[in-house]
Amino acid sequence: MKVKMMQDRKSLFILAGNGPYENRGCEAIIRGTVEILRHYFNDPHFVAVSNYTSCSQLKRQKLSEIDPAIIHKRVKPLKKFEFDWFLWILARFLYPPGKRYILYQEMLPYLKKAAAVLSVGGDNYSLDYGIPVRFTELDEVVLAKRKPMVIWGASVGPFDRIPEYERYMIEHLKRVTAIFARESVTIEYLAEHGIIKQVYRVADPAFLLKATRPSGEKFNLDIPEGAIGINLSPLMAKYAADGNLQKWVEQCTKIIRQVSEKTKRPLFLIYHVTIPKRDDYEFLKTVLAAVGKPNGEEIRLIPPGLNASELKWVIGKMSAFAGARTHATIAAISSLVPTLSFAYSIKAKGINRDIFGHEDYCLGPHQLKPEIVAERIEELIQNSGGIKKKIESVLPKIQNLAMDAGRYLKEIIVDGDKCQNLRK
Repeated sequence: MKVKMMQDRKSLFILAGNGPYENRGCEAIIRGTVEILRHYFNDPHFVAVSNYTSCSQLKRQKLSEIDPAIIHKRVKPLKKFEFDWFLWILARFLYPPGKRYILYQEMLPYLKKAAAVLSVGGDNYSLDYGIPVRFTELDEVVLAKRKPMVIWGASVGPFDRIPEYERYMIEHLKRVTAIFARESVTIEYLAEHGIIKQVYRVADPAFLLKATRPSGEKFNLDIPEGAIGINLSPLMAKYAADGNLQKWVEQCTKIIRQVSEKTKRPLFLIYHVTIPKRDDYEFLKTVLAAVGKPNGEEIRLIPPGLNASELKWVIGKMSAFAGARTHATIAAISSLVPTLSFAYSIKAKGINRDIFGHEDYCLGPHQLKPEIVAERIEELIQNSGGIKKKIESVLPKIQNLAMDAGRYLKEIIVDGDKCQNLRK
């Protein structure tokens, strides 16, 4: 009877902690999550409470939304204690707990009616972008209101670079309602620290994103058979070039030239994030200008303005793909395209291990040398038949794991409602 009520009534879900759709990975997560929840819940509606750098960015987000069931709200910006470890230590003594409610003040009016809060965003609970204060504060707000708090489709950790913070995070993670882990490396890391019972094995919701062909007005390039797609991001400068962006531009220029010379195939440079100061498109435009036309081979930059589904369609037309942005590689893999990942964290390693059973198609920052990248891409092309068959054999399982998140969430909500009734 309880399950039937869950199916019959509308459900409100808060999708918190994400970035703007200008990061197509953030959009892909939302689109996949919405598809999962619509499969398991009757006519759900959504409040996306995300992080924006400006009011104009939020305005663009609202205008670009194509799903009427989603409304967008903003997390109040938090910078002072977000990235620096020493300031975080200080903040634990000086930071008033009530401040967290100011951060999420736009979420609070919806919290009472919400069936659950999902912390989306993929890799927020890590040290990749600094100390994740805004996300642990989100957890505290939701748990204080006795609502299910689920870390959704995520990679978590590692935090061992800062042992004291790792101890704090392990205790914190034990208190959240559930962790839906999108890859095996995260599950292993959490298990090593005694976090097992509330961990659920799922897959990234972006594996369920549908590809959409762009209109002729947005995209009028011909993609010849055998073309190779390459995604390079300014973010990788931090890991591959000691934070020196100009040095990374020069390194990427050499990579593109080497791939072009070795493969003798048309190359398409494909952005996946267009957030100011982290803009793949502008970065790739700079790289392309420096590359020129080695051996006369065609090198094209995909035009701006495509959304996540449209970029997935473009990526799906490639014979091989190499990417720095995780969700660009997920778009490729889920389109059965042989894919090379440029990795700086556990997420790419875990996803590659789960898809291929190894990390041979995953290069760390120290391996991003022109000769190595060109050789690995050539290997992808030479072994493309076997790689496609491997992806094809595993992909249904991965997509089913992504869908399982909705079933697990429904069980958690129903059990929570039962517990509330017992308390009454």
